[in-house]
Amino acid sequence: MQLEDKVAVITGAASGIGKEIARTFAQAGATVVIADRDAAAAQEAAEELGHSDQHALAVAMDVTSESDVESGMASVIAACGRIDVLVSNAGIQIVAPLDQLPFADWKRLLAIHLDGAFLTTRAALKHMYRQGGGSIIYMGSVHSKEASLLKAPYVTAKHGLIGLAKVVAKEGAQHGVRANVICPGFVRTPLVDKQIPEQAQKLGITEDAVIKDIMLKDTVDGEFTTVRDVADAALFFASFASNALTGQSLIVSHGWFMQ
Repeated sequence: MQLEDKVAVITGAASGIGKEIARTFAQAGATVVIADRDAAAAQEAAEELGHSDQHALAVAMDVTSESDVESGMASVIAACGRIDVLVSNAGIQIVAPLDQLPFADWKRLLAIHLDGAFLTTRAALKHMYRQGGGSIIYMGSVHSKEASLLKAPYVTAKHGLIGLAKVVAKEGAQHGVRANVICPGFVRTPLVDKQIPEQAQKLGITEDAVIKDIMLKDTVDGEFTTVRDVADAALFFASFASNALTGQSLIVSHGWFMQ
């Protein structure tokens, strides 16, 4: 199997995209660590995977807390002995016009997306360097490449992840560590479902119009990206065998953004 004997830590993995990545990695032979701020949900997800004869454990982790991240990663090493893959997936969305966006909301979103990526990366790299290799995958977005209305902190954070991945790719190369970014289009998760009525209200249009004329307007087929689409991309990055594929971003968006 592609990830046999590998240990993968996935943040924000109690639900949505992160949970599907955990399931896909487990099916590929990895021991998966469900790292999530919601400890009960993380445990439930790990038990669900464990019932399928796949190896999974839960770690409570607030990715904005340095002590949480360091202790969580230490517990992974204590239980598994190594960290081969880190998927920095934890994230939130806040929708508001920039001139009305509270500074606290700006800081909160960047803390989860960027501080969380930094803290988990730094903690993982210490072990990956020592063991001689690893793969770090950041959950970007089409908004890593372009902008949309009402999403200033999100667009800023997702652009920042591409810069971080490029630095990690250069610094990690001599240690066999690769870093890449997945850039999904809209995926029908609770995070996206919450945005639909919010955008409809702020833009003065119907929820159907948000889906058809904003979210899926520029796709080639009018379809949402699925959690499975994103998980398959993550498996591709995680299992790639050499430094030939590092510092890159892969867009998974039904053609919404092309380059």
